[in-house]
Amino acid sequence: MMEMNGFSLSEYLTAYLSDPSSLASADYVKDPDDALDAVIDAVAVDSAALAHSNNFETLESMLLNFPNLSSKCKAKLADLIISGLSTQAETAQQLIEGDEHELFGQQRQLLEMYSFLTQWTVAAVETSNAQASQGATKPRSKNKPTSEGDFDTKAAFEHLQSALEVMCKVQRLKLSKLFITTSERDLFISLYTRSAYLILENEQNVKNVTLKMHIFKVLCIAIKNNGHGFGAQTSLLQNLTYYDHLSDTIAEFLRILYEQYDYPQLADEILRELSNKEFNSNDSKGPKPVSAFLVRFSELAPRLVMQKMTLLAKHLDSESYTLRCAIIEICGNLILDLSRQEETMETHKTQINSFFDVLEERILDVNPYCRSKAIQVLFKLCDLETKFTQRRQQITDLVIQSLEDKSNNVRRHAIKLLSRLISTHPFSLLHGGQLPLKEWKDRLDNVNAELKSLLPLLEPRAKEEHTPGDLSKIDEDLLDSPTDDEEADTTDKVAATAEQYANAEAINRLRLTKQYYTEALTFINSLHAASEIICSLLSAKNKTEVIEAMDFFVIADAYKLETAKMGIRKMLHLIWTKANSDEGKGVQIHLVECYKSLFFTAPEQFSEGDTCTYIARNLISLTYGATAAELTSLERLLYVMMKNKQMPDLVIQKLWQVYGVQQRDISKIQRRGAIIILGMLAVFDSGIVVRELDTLFQVGLGVHGKHDFVLARYTCVALQRIMSASQKLANHHPILERLVSVIDMYSENREWYALAEQAINAIYSLAKRPDLLCAEVIRHMTRVVFTEPDTTFTKPMSTTCALSQLIFLIGHIAIKQIVHMEAYENEFKRRKAAAEKEKAEKRPKDEMDLITGTSEDDFTEAITHIRERELLYDEMALLPRFGKLVSEICSDNLKYNDPQLQISATLCLAKLMCVSSSYCEQNLPLLLTILEKSRDPVTRSNIVIALGDIAVCFNHIIDENTDFLYRRLHDADSIVQRTCLMTLTFLILAGQVKVKGQLGEMAKCLEDSDKSIADLAKMFFTELSRKDNAIYNGYTDIFSTLSADQGLEEDGFRRILKFLSSFIEKEKHAKQLAEKLAARLPRCESEKQWSDVTYALSLLPHKNEEIQKAVTEGFKVVSSANRLVAN
Repeated sequence: MMEMNGFSLSEYLTAYLSDPSSLASADYVKDPDDALDAVIDAVAVDSAALAHSNNFETLESMLLNFPNLSSKCKAKLADLIISGLSTQAETAQQLIEGDEHELFGQQRQLLEMYSFLTQWTVAAVETSNAQASQGATKPRSKNKPTSEGDFDTKAAFEHLQSALEVMCKVQRLKLSKLFITTSERDLFISLYTRSAYLILENEQNVKNVTLKMHIFKVLCIAIKNNGHGFGAQTSLLQNLTYYDHLSDTIAEFLRILYEQYDYPQLADEILRELSNKEFNSNDSKGPKPVSAFLVRFSELAPRLVMQKMTLLAKHLDSESYTLRCAIIEICGNLILDLSRQEETMETHKTQINSFFDVLEERILDVNPYCRSKAIQVLFKLCDLETKFTQRRQQITDLVIQSLEDKSNNVRRHAIKLLSRLISTHPFSLLHGGQLPLKEWKDRLDNVNAELKSLLPLLEPRAKEEHTPGDLSKIDEDLLDSPTDDEEADTTDKVAATAEQYANAEAINRLRLTKQYYTEALTFINSLHAASEIICSLLSAKNKTEVIEAMDFFVIADAYKLETAKMGIRKMLHLIWTKANSDEGKGVQIHLVECYKSLFFTAPEQFSEGDTCTYIARNLISLTYGATAAELTSLERLLYVMMKNKQMPDLVIQKLWQVYGVQQRDISKIQRRGAIIILGMLAVFDSGIVVRELDTLFQVGLGVHGKHDFVLARYTCVALQRIMSASQKLANHHPILERLVSVIDMYSENREWYALAEQAINAIYSLAKRPDLLCAEVIRHMTRVVFTEPDTTFTKPMSTTCALSQLIFLIGHIAIKQIVHMEAYENEFKRRKAAAEKEKAEKRPKDEMDLITGTSEDDFTEAITHIRERELLYDEMALLPRFGKLVSEICSDNLKYNDPQLQISATLCLAKLMCVSSSYCEQNLPLLLTILEKSRDPVTRSNIVIALGDIAVCFNHIIDENTDFLYRRLHDADSIVQRTCLMTLTFLILAGQVKVKGQLGEMAKCLEDSDKSIADLAKMFFTELSRKDNAIYNGYTDIFSTLSADQGLEEDGFRRILKFLSSFIEKEKHAKQLAEKLAARLPRCESEKQWSDVTYALSLLPHKNEEIQKAVTEGFKVVSSANRLVAN
């Protein structure tokens, strides 16, 4: 063995850690390959040759300049040092086994030298590896080939793994024989542990499972065999704080140390240390890795965490919500572990209950993230085999409260949890998993009846058992020799006792069943209450919340909850969600998917024909009891599905079969539903109707239509889908003739009016000359009304009813004629624009070519003249003869006192007023008088709608009379209120009327007792806020109106202001409004006025110290005035 170099590990390591360059005493070798080969040759002869100063300094110099070496040289250098250390480990093992004490000192020095160089090599390789990882993200030039033997990440991993394997090999030696003192051994072991921690700092290394396991092995042996426990505790806690990616890694390491090396002490100490850590509420970075570690470790080693849970629970009072979230999740993991254990002891139940208490408590945490986390943990616990029935009901009640949380994230997770509570409910043992309330109530009633019938059977037995008497005085001789009669009595008693036991057992079973049903009903009732809240969340701003609400109702429908239908119908309106963003598109797409799963997904065993029949039946069922708004939304949904080619043709055929079936009886609502759906589908493809005109003619306009006006009406609606000009029908076409005959079907049925309206619409949609057809209808109806009956003519019904129907037709035909003329005007403009653009040859002459040379302005003036002076005033026209008649009927409701006649006359008057501004000006006072004095809510609603139409047609006329419209916002009838609010919403948002301080009246609707009206008001102000500064401009007027209203409660006033103030988002606007409101403070005459102003100021982030000072001084003045009054 060569003479040893004077090597001191502590001195070299200190110098290396402070400045590695101070160790390289030799100059940098000019030819590193040759120098390295020389060292390799020397070490090959004797591994102790490293002790020679020249060899050792050569390696130091090369390690110092490791980045400048070639890839080949780097690999040879790393192999030399690592293999040398491996050889020395084998030599040391032999010396220790041979007990050659005289050589221990030399061998220890060689181990120290090789280990020192090994840890330096690991550091150099790791630095090179980190640089290679960063360079890998950059694209390599196509013209630059990869050099052979390139020291890339893969090669670095191989060298690091080899070094770690050798470190484990060295650590397995009986180092206590080589190192005299513990400090020397610890210093030696630190060479290996420092290398392990260094490798862990690189996130890419941690992702390599093999390398990570080698690191764990080095550290585990160092801790278990070589006293590195305390050092590991310090290093791991530091790394946990500095490196976010090590949270899961440290948790995995401690699990392996505990399970494979039976060393839980380190985990205990780390958990104890972390339990004493405190973080500031503003520290967002520090608690994050600690929380991630605690959560992960509770998943991997829940029993270790359980032992320290008393200490960790202190973090529930921490200011850091991140730590509180971690403890919440740990509680869930511990419940999972305890519930999965085969032997469930009483202590486990107590622990589970305590953890559930924590979760329930944290559902009410002050921080929304903690509340969300508690709900998420409970969501995960729902999948356990153990259902915790009693706890589930408490959780359900708490989660229902969370549905009204101010945080949309909490509400979203609450909906998800309720959905999971339904899908994992524990009441599927006796009757399957369905949850219809009525069926469960019936079951409970039956059980109660059975109990009531069995309980009396136990009472006689109970009385016999408690018969008074002295049993101690019974003659024993009688017991020794029973008679035959006594034996019979004994047999009867035994039979009676058996019967009593059977009854008692049946009663106990029924009582348990009753408890089961009672718990199920409590759960179902809770879900019904939750459904109403979730139904309101379908209109939430947060789209993910809306999507969760839709999923809830899909699941609720699968379990047959009655309230699911309410939500499914309401979520249909989401088809109108604006698709100008990804969220909006997501809502529409999800809605379509939900409806497909609900109504288009048949059982797997169904054939194709059965599936289409199933879908058709479901589509028809959607029309049952649907409102006009729901049918409109359904039409849009089906349009989207048709556009996406999601409607099978066979389904359409099935619908036509239902509509046109003649062989057997079919219910009216089914036939109606079929034509409603077909009419909706025809919006996208009119050919659906065109191909079946004969069916429509024979069914809806035939025998069935005569007996079912609703069917005939929707048949007329379906016919209107034929909108192409090339498909216009001649006036003598059978379809048009049948439509005229439909109108002529005299009936006192109120459905006739809706049928006649749609029939006229169909005539104007299909006929080439609808005006001539309708003129004939009016003439015929006039003869019916005003011709005296004789032997050749008999009136089919009362004159009043006929007059009412005639007036209704006149009003609607007048409106449709205006629409018809506007269509001609638009067609003229379109053709003229096309002609000018194309400069094509003149087309074949038709009616439109007669005015080809006319300018657009001349044509528009001609149309306007016809509307204003001819339709209602030309002596040759048909309608002028009825204008005065309608006005007279409306003005003299004592003479013409039939309610239906008055409704028809008022509606006709309003429609005629939309034709001519002159007629409108003449009759507007009459219409407004009827609006104010009429007792019929239908009449008032019709007039409100009419005023909206008049505002669109003749804005200047209605502009001065809008106050009459705003008064209906507080009408005694909610239908009129709702109609008025919807009308004003359209007019204001469309810019048809100018708002002159009346927004305060609309703001009062936010506190209306009718929830639908309040929701409409919220929608109005939400849409209004998107217009340029509309809320800001009207804020002070709204405030004045609300503050002056003595009938508005203080809480309602504040809720309205808070809602409106949320739309004042610009700081400049808030400051200006605050200044305007602050100017009112000196003029306040009462404490109420003062409190109203100060509350409004508190909602505006003005940051004005003068205003704040004025508010403070004002409160003092008010309080002084109160004291004077009190004295």
